[in-house]
Amino acid sequence: MGEHTVTSFDEDLQHLDRLIRDMSDLAAAMTQSATRALLFGDGALAQRVISDDTIMDAKQHELDESAITLIAKRQPMAQDLRAVVGAIRMAADLERMGDLAKNIAKRVDAVGASTAPRSLTHSIDTMADMVLLQVRAVIENYVERRPRELIRLRDEDEKIDVHYTSVFRELLTYMMEDPRNITACTHLLFCAKNLERIGDHVTNVAENAYYVLTGDLLPMQRPKLDETQMTVD
Repeated sequence: MGEHTVTSFDEDLQHLDRLIRDMSDLAAAMTQSATRALLFGDGALAQRVISDDTIMDAKQHELDESAITLIAKRQPMAQDLRAVVGAIRMAADLERMGDLAKNIAKRVDAVGASTAPRSLTHSIDTMADMVLLQVRAVIENYVERRPRELIRLRDEDEKIDVHYTSVFRELLTYMMEDPRNITACTHLLFCAKNLERIGDHVTNVAENAYYVLTGDLLPMQRPKLDETQMTVD
């Protein structure tokens, strides 16, 4: 974005960018910690993630207030208005990522001491790593003004969908093989779905970021290969 005659206008826009980056960093940290807590049965780490959600909510509130104040004071137009509205939309998706990470953390105690098969633990860990890469990359590409990378990032969500479908089928297999696995595997299934949903929110951020940078909308239809058709809020 070009510089403005009024320096404080640029400072206001930069403040929104900093808040977006802070929320992205926190979303990534919460996702990583929630997954670690789940896989290793770390209740204390899970509680930390749950507490961090309050910080995420506060940051979204601060960004919304800052954006509304900026619109009222500066009456931005064109690219500047896109940046402000885009920041509000991206913050909403980042806050939702925090909610989904918290949902994972809240299931740690429910899974309890149940021992998940090593191959399944590896599958969920791999899926979490894929999601984390997306979360960290999307805001970096926005801040660095790389719209082409945002397109690539958005389209790569299909890889997460495919992996989720694989985890889903694997979990169902374990439940059918031994009914004693049903409780733990059901909780793990919901956690895997929450990871997949975080990936969906990354694509929303990528779409809004692309619009802010270019003024163009990406096609509404994007690859979506989650074959399980489960809805988890």
